[in-house]
Amino acid sequence: MSSRLKDVAARAGVSVRTVSNVVSGSASVAAETRQRVQEAIEELGYQPNLAARSLRAGRTGIIGLAIPELHSPYFGELAGLLVDEAQRRSWTVIIDQTRGDAEAERRLLTQSGGRVVDGLIISPWALDPAELAATAPAVPLVLLGERSPQEAADRVAVDNVAAADEATSHLIGLGRRRIAAIGLQPHLHNGTARLRTEGYRRALDRAGLPHPTAAQRPVAALHRADGARAMAELIDGPVAPDAVFAFSDELALGALHVAHERGLRVPEDLAIVGFDDIEDGRYSHPPLTTIAPDKQQIAERSLQCLADRIYSPGNDVPPQELFVPHRLVKRGTA
Repeated sequence: MSSRLKDVAARAGVSVRTVSNVVSGSASVAAETRQRVQEAIEELGYQPNLAARSLRAGRTGIIGLAIPELHSPYFGELAGLLVDEAQRRSWTVIIDQTRGDAEAERRLLTQSGGRVVDGLIISPWALDPAELAATAPAVPLVLLGERSPQEAADRVAVDNVAAADEATSHLIGLGRRRIAAIGLQPHLHNGTARLRTEGYRRALDRAGLPHPTAAQRPVAALHRADGARAMAELIDGPVAPDAVFAFSDELALGALHVAHERGLRVPEDLAIVGFDDIEDGRYSHPPLTTIAPDKQQIAERSLQCLADRIYSPGNDVPPQELFVPHRLVKRGTA
């Protein structure tokens, strides 16, 4: 005979309600208690009746995840972690790609598949803060990235100013004085590049170092080809840099490729720091020094925020802005 909810509760030494909260993700449960319940679930082979539970609650057990680029290593890793975390809550994830298109983002926010999903996690690139603040989402919503003060939605983000400051300060500490930045994106509204530029400039100002416009290269996208193109422009410019802070690891890998092509030694002639800590950077030559956001915490906190909204009567939970930790990972490029 299959195990029941009360069997799991007895094995874990908790109440049936606690087991239900762990299974549904409907309330915060202490990490030690959650682990004990999950171990009991695995030992007993308990399988919740998701269809019946969803029918009773008027929910589907499905959430949406909208990211700009499916082929992006960063978003791919993050999506995998979000799916894993959702599965622990017995949720299914439907993933959509917006390509940073305003109409695609607008459609997902206001329609959300005709309520096929119970909630939505989205990383908006194209919609400006004013429109995001004015949008009434069709379902409970969590936004990934920077936040406008007017928005009434949860945000989970990295402190990009502090992270960029740390990356640039590391290069300054190595004795580099001609530090360029690759990754400005004035055409986007998500604010990430703007904040990383702010952190980069803040570190240089504190050290009394210049940051001329020619050393700050805009890019159309955060891909390797864009980083390679920007690096070539810097090398061919009036003053070649002795260090580069790239706003993504893909940009950094493109810059590293061009540095090798031009005969520059990394890190002797040119130090490079990226951002994202994607797997490719750990196996480049030399391995990439980078800012590593805690992607696991992004996944966990995003899902908890969404659960709080889905299970809150009237969806009256005050909006939160949560910053996850980051760290500088020192490898071979700087």
